[in-house]
Amino acid sequence: MALFKKKQAKGEAGPSADSQDAGIVNEPSSGLREAAPVLGISLKLASTLVFSIMTVTLKIASESVPVGEIVFARNFIGLWPVLLMVAMRGELRNAFKTRHPLGHIGRSGIGIISMMFSFTSYALLPLPDATAIGFASPLFVVVLAFFILKESVKIYRWSAVGIGFVGIIIILSPHLGSGSMDDSAFLGSMCAATSAFLGGLAMIFVRKLCETERTSTIVIWFHGAGTVLALLSFPVGLVWTEWAWVMPGWKTLALLLVVGLTGGVGQILMTQSYRYADASTIAPFDYTSMIWAILFGYLLFSDVPLPQVLIGAVVVIGAGIFVIFREHALGLDRTKARRASTPSKS
Repeated sequence: MALFKKKQAKGEAGPSADSQDAGIVNEPSSGLREAAPVLGISLKLASTLVFSIMTVTLKIASESVPVGEIVFARNFIGLWPVLLMVAMRGELRNAFKTRHPLGHIGRSGIGIISMMFSFTSYALLPLPDATAIGFASPLFVVVLAFFILKESVKIYRWSAVGIGFVGIIIILSPHLGSGSMDDSAFLGSMCAATSAFLGGLAMIFVRKLCETERTSTIVIWFHGAGTVLALLSFPVGLVWTEWAWVMPGWKTLALLLVVGLTGGVGQILMTQSYRYADASTIAPFDYTSMIWAILFGYLLFSDVPLPQVLIGAVVVIGAGIFVIFREHALGLDRTKARRASTPSKS
């Protein structure tokens, strides 16, 4: 507490008068409430399991429900657990206040399009394949941060990004085939790669928003604006039959409820995990989702990942972990940004 007061006196921390008027309280850069790395890691592992259950459920639901309707359910139903979490923390009153609504809308628009591509890839590809390609998103973040945020990126991270993209090419190689858009594997792999890129772009928006916005504000605005944007897929379905919404039966409705609730609960677990440990400690455990993808894919869909997919996944995961620890060594704290993010694949 004394350290916080000292910094505030020097003008290095603490909310300004303008930010207080806007209902915005600048959180510490790390966003940590207390150091409890074991708890943070446990919450992160739980979030990857819950998100994996969500992807299994949406893959099943996609057999009878269009992607736009699934994305709407994911955000609308998932919003309520998040609102409950924010209310229990006493932040609900200020969570909606922002001076950057266009920033939130832009982040939500890109995030929802990324989510639609991601959900489509899960519908068309085996779970391990779609999951592995999605790991390219942090690599795109490095590239986009260099060009958009003018962030300095040295040879070590560039090398990791290059090696990671080689891994993505290895993963994609079995699915490229003839390159025909009629081929579901090719289309699914292109959707997964596009989702990874857009997910990286959405993270750039999150990094900028984190400079002034609460974590709860960023998360709630994403789910709220995302719900409205996903609802726009309904009129699209009136002219494009493949996107036409359906009236779900009880079984399908139950699947959509599970998609939304697991999405919301997974968001809560992930956000909370970064309150107890920094990004360099927790972020590498995000890659355990590959274990769940292989396990669920085999048990539920009889999917056996090809050697190229496993080899490429190891390369991409290795590159991603190197980037995480390299940024930590450079003193770049991504904890708050990761707390405020919503993975496009989720």
